[in-house]
Amino acid sequence: MQGWRVSAKSAVVCLTSLVCGCLSSCTSMDTTSIADYIGAASASPQARRAATTRPARRAVATRPSTPMALTTRPDGTMQLTITSAIVMALENNRALVAEKLNPQIRRTVEQQELAAFDPLLTGRVSYGRERRNLPSVDGEKVSEITDGFGAQLGVEQFLPTGTTLRLFGQTDVVQGAFREDDDWASRAELTATQALLRGAGVDVNLVSLRQARLDTLSSQYEFRGFAQELVAAVEATYWDCVLAQRQIEIVENSLVVAEQQYEETKERIRVGQLAETELAAAEAEVALRRENLINARSALDTTRLTLARLLNPPGGLTGHEDIVFQTLPTGVATEPDPVELHVELAMRMRPDLNQARLLVQRDELELVTTRNGLLPRMDLFITFGKTGYASSFGQSVSNTGGGNYDVLVGISGEYAPINREARARNQRAMLSHEQALASLDNLAQLAEVDVRGAYIELTRSQEQVRATEATRRLQEEKLRVETEKLRVGKSTSILVAAAQRDLLSSQIAEVRAVVTNIKAMIELYRMEGSLLEHRAISCPGAEPVELAEQ
Repeated sequence: MQGWRVSAKSAVVCLTSLVCGCLSSCTSMDTTSIADYIGAASASPQARRAATTRPARRAVATRPSTPMALTTRPDGTMQLTITSAIVMALENNRALVAEKLNPQIRRTVEQQELAAFDPLLTGRVSYGRERRNLPSVDGEKVSEITDGFGAQLGVEQFLPTGTTLRLFGQTDVVQGAFREDDDWASRAELTATQALLRGAGVDVNLVSLRQARLDTLSSQYEFRGFAQELVAAVEATYWDCVLAQRQIEIVENSLVVAEQQYEETKERIRVGQLAETELAAAEAEVALRRENLINARSALDTTRLTLARLLNPPGGLTGHEDIVFQTLPTGVATEPDPVELHVELAMRMRPDLNQARLLVQRDELELVTTRNGLLPRMDLFITFGKTGYASSFGQSVSNTGGGNYDVLVGISGEYAPINREARARNQRAMLSHEQALASLDNLAQLAEVDVRGAYIELTRSQEQVRATEATRRLQEEKLRVETEKLRVGKSTSILVAAAQRDLLSSQIAEVRAVVTNIKAMIELYRMEGSLLEHRAISCPGAEPVELAEQ
């Protein structure tokens, strides 16, 4: 008997230690807060890593611009730089504000899954009455009425190891008219159930929590992709506005030249150097320039409205007509790195590829669950309890500390011979994992096509900048020659007007080629997933996802 007492005490100590250890392990599993900050990253680890991985290249050489927000001139117009436009969009864009909530929403699922390991308090209070007829005495019917009261309080917890612990205390009292004293019974009981096959181990029991964390990471990469798309859209729209603004300046200058040519033609007709038929061509050229100017101004207003929606400035969409764009292109983009380096960077940095890798990891976790589900259920349980009896509550509780106890040890289990459901789930998980790997390979190939296509477009646009620059110089010379020939009577107003139109087209084509080259560089950075790093913007999802060797 003494040996049984030692064994029982040892069991209590072991179970208590197990409870404390598992409780502390569950506490350490709490999710860590991951910042969803997006903004300047001059000192962030991600920016430093990106700088050491591959030097960030500027799209073009631009004029210095220090303002980080809209600045207002004395005449009421607002000055906007490309940097301030990006900052304003990251702070105010309504779609980005809504998208930023997704990681926080997904993080609540982690807490929900973690709740499976929270302790559960249980309690019960009961009252019962029993009436029993006793054998008659002297022909009189006698009934005994007994009242019973009971109370129970317990705590239960499931642990990641597959262990279920249950500790409860219970007190019952029976009162009756024929009883001299109340009958009190108090009991304390500790039960531990450990899964041995199905449901055993930390790996299978933490699958849901780990999947929830992967979903949170996936939402961060999705948010990063959205932020990158927004920055690319802001930059592209900004340069479209610059192009439209510059086009207005070119058309206005050409209008001035056309008007001067018109006045000169009138004067030469007046002195008899030209026929009156030459005036119609000069007048038509002025009308055409005014028509082009109207269209150019309308295009600028429309593009500025699009940019204002992306930036969502404090004043709303009103006042966007007064924005003046300060950052102007002054040269061709620098030569890009070899295309293989851009492809390699895209394989690591593209948010959609990292999301696909997280999906593969999620399917791998699902395989852990389904494979474990193929096992039969076998649980080891042990129950240790002590009960005290007395005529009062306090004495019954005190009596539980005596030498009396009861111990129950056993194994329970269940086995499904066919187990079709578990087999089907495992087969589906295997096929889904294989499908995710195939989809990842396909997405990687599409990403490579995107990068190589953007690289080709960047190379073409750089060559186009040089070609349009040469064309503009030649058209300027052509117009100069035709103008001189007209002054000496060797040309006509129609030929001069045609030369003016050709020069105007070449000037606009040159500016458009420069802007297209800038946008091609932006697109290449977007396709390889490094645009935010090149703009020194910190955003969740900067770390590449690595898959385990298959």
